[in-house]
Amino acid sequence: MASAAAPAAQSAPPSLSLPPSQFARLQPHAYLLAHLSPPATSNQPSIRANGRAPSQFRITSANTGSLTHTNGSAVVRVGDTTAVCGVRAELLPTEDIASWSVSRSAAATTNKRRKLTDPTQKLTEEIGDESDLDADADDQSHIEDLNLLVPNLSLSTGCAPGFIPGAPPSSLAQSLSHQILALLHTTRLVRAEDLRVWYQPPNLGAEDLERHNESEQMDVDAEEAGEKDKEIKAFWVLYIDVMIVSLAGNPFDAAWASVLAALRDTKLPRAWWDIDNEMVVCSDAVSESHKLTLRGMPVASSFCVFEADAAAGWRAVIIPDAEEERQIEESNRKGVQRRWILADPDGYEEGLTQERACIVVDKKQGGKGKLVIVKMEKNGGWALDSEELRKLVDISAKRWEDVRQVIGQC
Repeated sequence: MASAAAPAAQSAPPSLSLPPSQFARLQPHAYLLAHLSPPATSNQPSIRANGRAPSQFRITSANTGSLTHTNGSAVVRVGDTTAVCGVRAELLPTEDIASWSVSRSAAATTNKRRKLTDPTQKLTEEIGDESDLDADADDQSHIEDLNLLVPNLSLSTGCAPGFIPGAPPSSLAQSLSHQILALLHTTRLVRAEDLRVWYQPPNLGAEDLERHNESEQMDVDAEEAGEKDKEIKAFWVLYIDVMIVSLAGNPFDAAWASVLAALRDTKLPRAWWDIDNEMVVCSDAVSESHKLTLRGMPVASSFCVFEADAAAGWRAVIIPDAEEERQIEESNRKGVQRRWILADPDGYEEGLTQERACIVVDKKQGGKGKLVIVKMEKNGGWALDSEELRKLVDISAKRWEDVRQVIGQC
């Protein structure tokens, strides 16, 4: 009985090609460069590894009122980056401010001198130019000096593998918190008038005014005795807490959009000074609360510059500026692109770029007015010139329209 053994199955030869996921991890720079600079014979457009065009932003969505224990809240998602913002309002009585009595007496003395010595004060107040400037100055001084806006950003939520829950604040979280605070002060987004709790002292009666006139005092003294100025008894302090629950690049744009949406959703209860109990009392009626009257809607747009040369970061330190410019001009003459400006970079692209740019724009009068550049900054290199920055402003203006529609529908 003879039996023939089955022939051994021939194993397939090992594949010499790598799947895209492994190639992206082993050669990240070459992987992104292959997408942005396809062969000329392929007739394929320049596209990023995530499938977006260089100037295309990720899809943005927003939802407000998700947190019931806050005065205002919002959840904003930019691609896979998600930011949750909650605004809590607490009262700060002026009697707890150490320097309040000194600053109030100095301001009262200044106003009194201006009324007595400046004959054009009444005309200026009727025109309104100087009073508006004074109001803006008071808004800025009260908000900044008294720290009425307190933003805090947290990344210790397990949003990314590098951030462990319960860990102390990282340098990135502290930097983002400082950027949000600086932008709140620069844009003057929140008005100090919305944060003040006023008290109007009762005016003197007619008999008291007659006594002043009978005592042969000046009419100015009688007028000042009869009409007392309103007093500020407390301020609302807004604690703006931002939590990044999912980090996939460009956390600042998502965090700022969540702050903007949360402030638009914030409602402050009606508060007044109870003269009998000598304390500030708040109303429980939701119908009596009021929203913040924000100044515009500034939108932030971030960009990064991807260099075709992987060693451009340290090579730029060695090669003089003139030689670098000559190489760029020669590449442009040959039609070879050396760098790409990527809008709304994700986490993969942020690790391959050094130069960043952020542009904050706003449009007054509900989007029908002139475009205003609120803030423009760039760091990490000198590849961006003035002409490219103008193009980024145009892209940011289109981005403003998209974000306005998303937040406006909330």
